[in-house]
Amino acid sequence: MQVARLVDVDPAARPYYRALADGVRTLIMDGQIPVRVRMPAERHLAETLKVSRTTVTAAYDLLREGGYLESRQGSGSWTALPDPAVWPDNPWLGTDRDGLIQLHTAAPAAPAALTAAMAAAVEDLPRYGMGNGYDPMGLPSLRERIAARYTARGVATRAEQIVVTTGAQHAIHLVMGLLTGPGDPVMVESPTYPHAIDAARRLGARLVPTGVSHEGWRPDLVAGAMLQSGARLAYLMPDFQNPTGALMEDAVRAAVAGAARRAGTLLLVDETWSELALDEVPRTSPMAAFDTDNRVISIGSASKLWWGGLRIGWIRATAALARRLTMFRSAVDIASPVLEQLVVARLFDRLEETRAERRRTLRASRDTLAAELRARLPEWTFEPPRGGGALWVRLDGAGSTPLAEAALSHGVRLAPGPWFGLEGTLEGYLRLPYTQPPSLLADAVTRLRAARDHGPTGAPRPSDQLIAMV
Repeated sequence: MQVARLVDVDPAARPYYRALADGVRTLIMDGQIPVRVRMPAERHLAETLKVSRTTVTAAYDLLREGGYLESRQGSGSWTALPDPAVWPDNPWLGTDRDGLIQLHTAAPAAPAALTAAMAAAVEDLPRYGMGNGYDPMGLPSLRERIAARYTARGVATRAEQIVVTTGAQHAIHLVMGLLTGPGDPVMVESPTYPHAIDAARRLGARLVPTGVSHEGWRPDLVAGAMLQSGARLAYLMPDFQNPTGALMEDAVRAAVAGAARRAGTLLLVDETWSELALDEVPRTSPMAAFDTDNRVISIGSASKLWWGGLRIGWIRATAALARRLTMFRSAVDIASPVLEQLVVARLFDRLEETRAERRRTLRASRDTLAAELRARLPEWTFEPPRGGGALWVRLDGAGSTPLAEAALSHGVRLAPGPWFGLEGTLEGYLRLPYTQPPSLLADAVTRLRAARDHGPTGAPRPSDQLIAMV
């Protein structure tokens, strides 16, 4: 009974039924218990928690009154959200030139190595100009470097297993588009990368959330979600997960891979942040290292380690699946730009240099953001991640959507918690990236304190526009 395992109520709480209702409500709003999930029968939950059935009945009544539970005669009780449940749209495109401090995106500025890599790529370009410029799998020189990096990380990989894409988001769309269809169950973490949710929804998939926190994943819950839903595919981000920053231990990776094997679920593993450890962390192997039956498909990107403007990503799969993905992409974009691929190939030659630069700059920004939050907003709680690009902050009762609205008039653009979840959950959370310079982050926290304490300033808010959120 997965719900019973998640509920953690102090046995001494009084009245217990109210504490139980509060605990379940929090789990629903945090996305740990999905919406439209059947709750245990009152008698069964009472037996598991070792309380009276009357206590559980009273808790369920409170949840129904608040709109968090719906009951149907003969069908049991199902989780819900109060009506109307309003959450913000998830914007896709736009600009960062509106004068706001951009805390809606976790993408760093270009590293020092980019200029030299671009100059070298321009010198390399003429010898490619004699051809038509279309290479659907990607330039061999880049695919060889990507394969070599996987091999160095402990997963033997050949260039024919790599497909170069126009960013990781493109990779997600290609894999989901080829391997899932309308109505297929697709498991996603909650919270997770918003554009993965959008990609699955656009394909008509049935989303199956499984909870993850800064403490990590519960392998039993992940396994249960895959088995019970019959998930065709599961999207996971085990390396400094976006937005929690959690790092999946090898034992958990092995357990998840085993569960996927038993459930018949394909694993789409997003390794976008895998190169960005900021502190000393236990050495972990790529999820593909635990794959015994070609079930793991890995994707990566140049955006976080190097620069989002390059729009280069990649897929690692079996050689046969790589060929299928290459054929499938022909309806979308045929191939990725040659010059940008040459730039990324050159950047791979300076990978360790850039990793060291990112560790230095992102660590300084992370530590500044954490210190400023503790000093100015001590009621907000978080666990600084050991890598990645953002803090996942628990607010002190205020919703992140109204806070994001207020922050606009204070000159800060935010990504509220519901962007990272399903059905309007995660309102009590806020993702705060530390990919900006320390001085800008300190200024942003001062503005956030004002937005929280005083609301909008009354100044005109920036004109509505579509914005990129990564």
